[in-house]
Amino acid sequence: MTKPLCIQLINPNTSLAMTEVMAQTARSVAAGDTQIVAVCPQEGAPSIEGHFDEAIATLGVLQQVKAGREAGVDGHIIACFGDPGLLAARELARAPVIGIAEAAMHLATMLATRFSIVTTLPRTLTIARHLLHQYGFERHCAALHAIDLPVLSLEDGSGLAQQKVREQCIAAKKSDGSGAIVLGCGGMADLAQELTLELNIPVIDGVSAAVKMVESLAALRLTTSKHGDLDYPLEKPLSGRFAGLNLRDNHA
Repeated sequence: MTKPLCIQLINPNTSLAMTEVMAQTARSVAAGDTQIVAVCPQEGAPSIEGHFDEAIATLGVLQQVKAGREAGVDGHIIACFGDPGLLAARELARAPVIGIAEAAMHLATMLATRFSIVTTLPRTLTIARHLLHQYGFERHCAALHAIDLPVLSLEDGSGLAQQKVREQCIAAKKSDGSGAIVLGCGGMADLAQELTLELNIPVIDGVSAAVKMVESLAALRLTTSKHGDLDYPLEKPLSGRFAGLNLRDNHA
């Protein structure tokens, strides 16, 4: 009998409310016997909206990946559209580690020849452009749009951010010639299915995409390669708050 999968969903910011939104979305698309364990760091940034925030968040991501690895999870999801600490996390983990931006972009290219991205603040557009280049999807992305509201506006209860996401998605469909839209924030995870129905084009949430990717990789019995640059970190005496990242057994 096959053991049910356990997927660790890591929100790199400290918002419990946003963690729960993403957890609900993940559970709604996961297979019936897949367990979603949603976590976020106890310290760090309440939202991630720039390079500085991502640098702070990376330590929390790595701490959670290590804890998940020791608990024996079958995969890790980094649920922030900047994919902070993704490659470092893959060094620590044996199980697959999926970033929601990379997952959403991959799926978009399977469903349309061109996609648009709708995200939060204009300053994060540059981060998204860097990821497009890094992942090799810059030629597939027709345009990037920002609602010009901070990440935490998605959970303030006013509905303004959600309305602006909807308006930007409608405008992107009309102006960009894109066949799909990628939502550029984990806090937008619960909007994708409704917008897909309304716009009649795929609107892709990276949290859902990442869940199904982890399940697929697990079904294929594929894990993170430990040959080359994603091999476990070199053993060395980490000190201070980083000491907890030392791996007891790099070959477990």
